[in-house]
Amino acid sequence: MAGAFAFTTAEGQALNDIRIERHKPVPMSDGVKLYADIYLPSAPGRYPVLVTRTPYGVQRDGVHEMMVRFAQHGYAVVVTDVRGRYESEGKWEPFRDEAKDGYETIEWAARQPFSNGKVATQGGSYVGHNQWAAASLNPPHLVAAFPALASTNIYANWLTMGGAFRLSFNYGWGVVRMPNRIMLPQYWHTEKYMPENLKYDNVLMHLPLHNMDVTFEGAPVQHYRDWLTHESYDNYWKEISDEERFEKITVPVHTLGGWFDIFLMGTINGFVGMKKHGGSPEARAGARMIIGPWGHGPTRTFGGVDFTPDAFMDMYDLQIRFYDYYLKGINTGLDFEKPVQLFYMGVNRWRSETDWPLPGTEYREMYISSNGSANSVRGDGSLSFTKPVKKASDTYRYDPLNPVPTTGGNNCCGTPTAAGPVDQRPVERREDVLVYTSEFLKDTLTIAGPVKMKLFAATDGKDTDWMIKLTDVYPDGYSMPISEGILRARFREGIDKIRLLTPNQVYEYDIELTGTANAFLPGHRIRIDITSSNFPQFDRNPNTGDPLGSSAVTRVAVQTIHHGGTNLSHVLLPVVKGVK
Repeated sequence: MAGAFAFTTAEGQALNDIRIERHKPVPMSDGVKLYADIYLPSAPGRYPVLVTRTPYGVQRDGVHEMMVRFAQHGYAVVVTDVRGRYESEGKWEPFRDEAKDGYETIEWAARQPFSNGKVATQGGSYVGHNQWAAASLNPPHLVAAFPALASTNIYANWLTMGGAFRLSFNYGWGVVRMPNRIMLPQYWHTEKYMPENLKYDNVLMHLPLHNMDVTFEGAPVQHYRDWLTHESYDNYWKEISDEERFEKITVPVHTLGGWFDIFLMGTINGFVGMKKHGGSPEARAGARMIIGPWGHGPTRTFGGVDFTPDAFMDMYDLQIRFYDYYLKGINTGLDFEKPVQLFYMGVNRWRSETDWPLPGTEYREMYISSNGSANSVRGDGSLSFTKPVKKASDTYRYDPLNPVPTTGGNNCCGTPTAAGPVDQRPVERREDVLVYTSEFLKDTLTIAGPVKMKLFAATDGKDTDWMIKLTDVYPDGYSMPISEGILRARFREGIDKIRLLTPNQVYEYDIELTGTANAFLPGHRIRIDITSSNFPQFDRNPNTGDPLGSSAVTRVAVQTIHHGGTNLSHVLLPVVKGVK
């Protein structure tokens, strides 16, 4: 079925006509047929092709406008439902078939009479991951890829962070919305008419995790159960990890993400991986990255903060410059731009950089200390560039039945959970949150790059979590989160190694936080928050040492954070020259 359409601007000026071909079969080598909608310029001819492969349905609101604009600009656009979703045949198993199916779809598109043989891939989030997966098999006709807001390691920067299970996302996306062929609504867990037992506040508190699907959704969801079973970075995950295969990708890749996006580390790791390990000189030289003060897509305002009109970037404009350069040979100015564009929060300014981490970065340690009472913002925790000589410690109790609620940060797309630069003061008033704050700054301190926490800590059980937040404290007290990280203690030696703890033994932990770019202004303070939960963004560690998702029992853990003397717990800040 095909239709022809003419579009008109608000001023009444006719734009290029296009035609849309519906429900076109794209055969896979195993006999499965995927189905595509194809957007084409009306004029006959051979055009460069953009391939988009989505699990959300080719009919999804928001898709058509972008595809129409691409077709009006002289591209053939192939949009397919992925295997097992909507109109496409086969079984839906998230992530498992995307590399092979993507390769075959790209090569199919290149053979079509509307194609000039040059193909690029397009899309964000899961669709962005699909681009990475297909590119790793090196399709001969693939010229470039633009995976926006995408994970590069489904285990490490999608399913978990530091081994801690992203409950809100994994349950809300993987079980509620995406269990089978079509996307189901979230509202049956949020509407007023739903009984209390099916409200998210009760659903997410359920233990054990492994039977939540049957208990609340009425049927087992096999991929969710597989995720719980494979709780470490084993071969199940490695065989679909893009980060294991950067050297096989030979085309230029442009990443884009937000400082508060759930897949921020995928954006960063994708750029760094291609710049260092891309499979050709063109791929390494062509790696590009943009990061704005966004969540899961460009906006001006996020998490209640207005980052000024300059913060917003138009996705179509960004992509069309990239595609025109590589598929049409048009000089769009990419050659004259530095490969990295970062938005610096605090001063709300963009700056172009030559690399990530930034050349010339000075990594400076800020040490936590106290007199033993850093509990809550009312405590005596301090943060300083001066090493504390005196050995000391702070203690708090972590009760999985009374977890610290998720309040902003890097989240998206699952159960309704606040994300972004949300004020941390409500959680900083809790006694199970240790708060370490610097003196008021006299001069601007600008950071951009990876952030890490060195933590000396002990717990009285076999396992627990360590949750770290870096915040910018404004003169009025607003505590703006700019970087966060969590580590499940059993993964302290690596996400592929499970090592339970000896109770009450002090361990040295290296905790990776999300990358950031922020200018701490005069009169502001720098703060580190330490706790053991961030729920429901992450599942609650029951402190029992039991396998992920299996425990219906929890225990209260006594947590001790050591600092000073030989136990110099500190955050490592990437200090850079200021933004003018």
